[in-house]
Formats: sequence, structure tokens, C-alpha cells
Amino acid sequence: MGPPDPEAVELAHRLFDFARDGRLEDLVAYLDAGVPVGLTDASGNSLLMLAAYHGHAAVVAALAQRGADVDQLNDRGQSPLAGAVFKGEDSVVDTLLAAGADPRVGSPSAAETAAFFGREVPSTD
Repeated sequence: MGPPDPEAVELAHRLFDFARDGRLEDLVAYLDAGVPVGLTDASGNSLLMLAAYHGHAAVVAALAQRGADVDQLNDRGQSPLAGAVFKGEDSVVDTLLAAGADPRVGSPSAAETAAFFGREVPSTD
């Protein structure tokens, strides 16, 4: 197997930027055209992780609706929910919990992260 196609790499970088920047329409257009919803960067961050960490609840919801794994851990064992809790992104936390995210997955988990920062522990209730 040879090196990755430079155009594919450039497209992937653009998609990660769309997730980080909350560019919902641009990202969804590519996903609906067949880009895998579980695409990850070199650190194992999924599109959903990047959107969650950067506070884009609408993008998180759209990715979850298209089948993104809301509990997919990155290479450091972090979950999107823990990232959203860490950043204090309450609307993203609510969106992830509504999509079925588990506050106990990852290291540290979202529940552990919330406790560390003296925040309410996320609940799926």
C-alpha cells in the first residue's frame, strides 16, 4: 500500500475543520455524499469528538443522527462527552446524553471529569 492520496488527505483536513468550526451544512453535504461518519484524525479524534469539544451541539446532533458513535474514544481514551464536560459545553453535553452517550466510558470518564471540576455529574436519566 502506497502513501495516501494527497487530495483525500486535504479533504479529510477540510472535514475536520468543518467539525471544529461548526460548519454544519458543509460537513453534512459531504456525509450525505458518502464520507464515513466515523472518520478520525491522526490522534483518533472523530468528527463528533471535534464538534463536541468545540461546542457545536447542532453538528454533534447531525453526526449522531447519521450513525456516529457518541462514545467513540480517541487515542488518549477520551470520550466526546468527557471533552464537552471539560470545556463546560452544556448544550453539547445535553445533546450527547440525548443521543445515548455513556458518562462512564473513557479515561477520565465524563462523570470523573465533572466531579474533578465540581460540576454536576452527567446523567442519562
